Amino acid sequence: MIARFGLAGVFLALPLTATGEDTVSLVPKPVQCQRLEGAFSVSPETRIIVGDNADTLLPVARHLAQAIKEQTGYALTVQPGGESQGGVLLSCAAADAALGDEGYALAVGPNSVVIRAARPAGVFYGVQTLRQLLVREEAGSAAAKPARTIPCVQIEDRPRFAWRGMHLDVARHFFDKQFVKRYIDHISACKLNIFHLYLTDDQGWRIQIRRYPRLTEIGAWRSGTQKHYSDGRGDLARYGGYFTQDDLREIVAYAHERFVTVVPGISMPGHSQAALAAYPELSSTGGPFEVWTDWGISKEVMDPGKEEVFEFVENVLSEVIDVFPSRWIHTGGDEVPRDRWKASPYAQARIRQEGLKDEDGLQSYFTKRVERFLNSKGRALIGWDEILEGGLAPNAVVMSWRGTKGGIEAARAGHHVVMTPNQETYFNYMQHKDRRGPGHAAHLPLLAVYHFDPTRGLSPEEAKYVLGGQACLWTEYVPAPADVEYLLFPRLLAMAEVLWSPLEGRSDSEFVRRVPAQLEKLKETGTGYCPDWRE
Repeated sequence: MIARFGLAGVFLALPLTATGEDTVSLVPKPVQCQRLEGAFSVSPETRIIVGDNADTLLPVARHLAQAIKEQTGYALTVQPGGESQGGVLLSCAAADAALGDEGYALAVGPNSVVIRAARPAGVFYGVQTLRQLLVREEAGSAAAKPARTIPCVQIEDRPRFAWRGMHLDVARHFFDKQFVKRYIDHISACKLNIFHLYLTDDQGWRIQIRRYPRLTEIGAWRSGTQKHYSDGRGDLARYGGYFTQDDLREIVAYAHERFVTVVPGISMPGHSQAALAAYPELSSTGGPFEVWTDWGISKEVMDPGKEEVFEFVENVLSEVIDVFPSRWIHTGGDEVPRDRWKASPYAQARIRQEGLKDEDGLQSYFTKRVERFLNSKGRALIGWDEILEGGLAPNAVVMSWRGTKGGIEAARAGHHVVMTPNQETYFNYMQHKDRRGPGHAAHLPLLAVYHFDPTRGLSPEEAKYVLGGQACLWTEYVPAPADVEYLLFPRLLAMAEVLWSPLEGRSDSEFVRRVPAQLEKLKETGTGYCPDWRE
């Protein structure tokens, strides 16, 4: 039983309805939820009241006001201080420290709504729940009135994991600033708090680096694009684009208002042919190269035997750090062919000079040097699980994508881990067995995502090193925003529940019953999704 909130005017001690919690369709499912009789009516006179910490909560209050306007047409007044009677009160106070940094308590009564939290993030997540609770009143005809009522509930909620991530690859196909903001809206509404923005690969460099202008003059543009995964068909049209640093600062600020941390992804030493097309001297052979027009893994990689490679990397990362306040910087480290290093006099000299065993040791040397630089700037390196090869950098976070084996190994060795096993979290995989719709490769249905557990195979003590999980959306065969949303939903709902809600008591059938109401809300906002998600 949830304790009464002890705030005057929240609601009377009403009994549970006969159907109880099942009448409330929320994703992710709250830790505790009681459905009560009655509803709070939203009208043009309803006020949004900002209680404690008004300065920090005003952006959250304005976010709620905008959401209600979009759903009802009502432009509600936001005011600092005042009585909660007849309004929606947002409160953030140290007295609610037991809720944690991201937890919240939500009380909806017939006469008022109260959201309490210890930190502004918790209030924001309470607002996302409140947005889902806004229901439409059916008119006498088939038409529906705008949302005007909120069912009476008591909710206490907090996340299971600190890292609740979603990734978007803008290197293979470029998505502009406005769509990236829309994407952030999608993930923040689902209470995810990490946006892994993958900015560079063989096929495109998407971030302005002032010290190296050719990265965007040359590296951001390719002379063709492979269109189909099965036969390599493509076109020869020039393709590309990039974000200026001001664009990215705008995206970071937008995400910050929604309590989302943008983690930049800058691939090195592999997946770097776009950079090498601009600065071929960073390679083993000296080029020349073109920005790659195929998918897959290029053999052209940065050569850690060359000192100018580290000068380049540190200069690039210095500008990245200036744009992104994220504690974590993702430096890739995956799928680095050793072919060029084996034949490179520079790489082989470095192996001898540093007493390294082999080319795996050279990759480890590269990662450790990059990590030392990032640590000196107060940042942490995160990389794909290949950074384990040759020995893991001491403070690096491992993002385990080739299944969970690498993540389990790292956690057992006392390293922090983010789980993103491709078989369960890669949203570029198709939602249909018959390969209808966008995407490529394997089949990843909704419930396969729902069955993902980032701590599977770990003891409770080992599981403490798991920061959380993440889904990835690679865009080799995802050229348009509509394709992204088709692949994102409804699987994002499953990932949100995996990362937020308790593991205990999950039910496939119960989750599936809650999905249609969420899809109806997506339809109301013009958001695309896979209509055949049950298949």
